[in-house]
Amino acid sequence: MPTVDAKPGPFTFDLESTVLLVIDMQRDFLLPGGFGESLGNDVGQLSRAIEPLAALMAAWRTAGLPIVHTREGHLPDLSDCPPAKLRRGAPSKRIGDPGAFGRILVRGEYGHDIVDELQPVDGEVVVDKPGKGAFYATDLSDVLDKFGARSLVVTGVTTEVCVHTTVREANDRGYECLVPADCVGSYFPEFQRVGLEMIAAQGGIFGWVADSPTLISALEELR
Repeated sequence: MPTVDAKPGPFTFDLESTVLLVIDMQRDFLLPGGFGESLGNDVGQLSRAIEPLAALMAAWRTAGLPIVHTREGHLPDLSDCPPAKLRRGAPSKRIGDPGAFGRILVRGEYGHDIVDELQPVDGEVVVDKPGKGAFYATDLSDVLDKFGARSLVVTGVTTEVCVHTTVREANDRGYECLVPADCVGSYFPEFQRVGLEMIAAQGGIFGWVADSPTLISALEELR
C-alpha cells in the first residue's frame, strides 16, 4: 500500500478501496463572468487548482483508479433550493437567474457543468448535489459502496465550504480523507490556509493534508 508524506503524519491507503473525489469544479464558480465572480470574488484564486488537479486526475486514470465528480446545482423549477439560498447574491444575479453561462447553478446549463480541463471521461460517475456537502440528498454513499471505498482523496472547491463540508460528512461516515492542498481552492487566501489547518489539526481530526506531487509520486512508484 502506498504511503504519502502528509500532515499530521503519513497517510497510507489501499488502492483497491480509494476514490478520488472532485468537488464542484464548475464554470459558474471558476470562470470570469460566472456566479462566483458576480458575488465579488477573485476567481483566479480557484483557477490555480486546475493544473495540479488535472495532473492528479491523469495519474489516477493511468493507475486505473476510480474518480467521482460532483456538481452543485438545482432543478430548473428550483424546487430543491431553499429560500435562504435563493436570496444569495445581488438581485438579478441569484441562483436561477440568467447569467453569463445560462441560468445560474441550474442543472443542464453550460455554467453548471465542469470546466473543460477537468471534464469527466466515460465511466466516471458525476453526482449532482443541491447542497454544500456531497452526501446530502445524493446517492454518493451508494456510489462509494459500489467501489468498496474506505479512503477518499478529496479535491475541488471551495476549500472552506463544499470541500470542508464533504470531508466532515465523510469523516462521520468512517472514511479516511486525504486533501491535496494544491488541488483545492478558496476565493479567500486566509480561508484556504485556515481550512487546511483545521482538517489536519488535533492529530488529523478530519483527515490528512498533503500535496499532489507527493501523491502522484507514490502512484508512479507502484508501476
